[in-house]
Amino acid sequence: MNRIKTAMLLALLTALLLTMGLVIGGKMGLIIALTLALLMNFGAYWFSDRIVLRMYNAQELTEDEDPEIFEIVRDLTRKADMPMPKLYLIEEEAPNAFATGRNPKHAAVAVTTGLLELLDEEELAGVIAHELAHVKNRDTLVMSVTATIAGALGMLANFGLFFGASDDDDSPNPVVALLGVIIAPIAAGLIQMAISRSREFMADETGARLTTNPMALANALYKIENWSKQVVMQQGSPATGHMFIINPFSGAKLASLFSTHPATEARIERLELLARTM
Repeated sequence: MNRIKTAMLLALLTALLLTMGLVIGGKMGLIIALTLALLMNFGAYWFSDRIVLRMYNAQELTEDEDPEIFEIVRDLTRKADMPMPKLYLIEEEAPNAFATGRNPKHAAVAVTTGLLELLDEEELAGVIAHELAHVKNRDTLVMSVTATIAGALGMLANFGLFFGASDDDDSPNPVVALLGVIIAPIAAGLIQMAISRSREFMADETGARLTTNPMALANALYKIENWSKQVVMQQGSPATGHMFIINPFSGAKLASLFSTHPATEARIERLELLARTM
């Protein structure tokens, strides 16, 4: 069901982008919007992992530096029948982790120093299993595409605000165009957040089944959530918040509609239910 929901939301986001192109520039705007989306997705497919790792000054780990985490990852990837990803360390007190890469053969998992200090071995395995689940489910690619289309919509909206709607006979009147320019980026953000929340639930379940220990991940989420309220991420950008296991830039609680992640309490409840049925 989550996969169907994601596909539908992605289709809606793409339709929104093309509609915005048509609203702002008529037939030519539609072509420009499609071209922009293709070019940006090409860049996201090939380079998004390098960009985000550089943004957080992530340093690649070697097995000599941390044999314990390599043993954990090697065991989990063997169980999941997937290639060993590259491992990166981010010098950050805030405990967190994310996965990136266009497919399982070109994947990376990054963890913060704060995460390694906070969690025990079983909890760390739960978090890493969650991130490997994102890779296995191709969430890293899905979210890169989603962020790219949302970014393209934002660019089109800015263009529309500066230059107005096209005089093309196929384009709507300027009032409709202006409403589209204002509403479309908001709608795109909501769709992006809905996709992100859906993928987080899937990764929680997949990761928990991989370790056969749902409560380890539940305990890890509880600890990370509590620490994220006290320790602020010093690097990076809120635009990448959806990548982390818990958004490090969320700050005060917002309405669930505007969150890139499901409520941690809801995630823990699902994991507790899974633990009782396994």
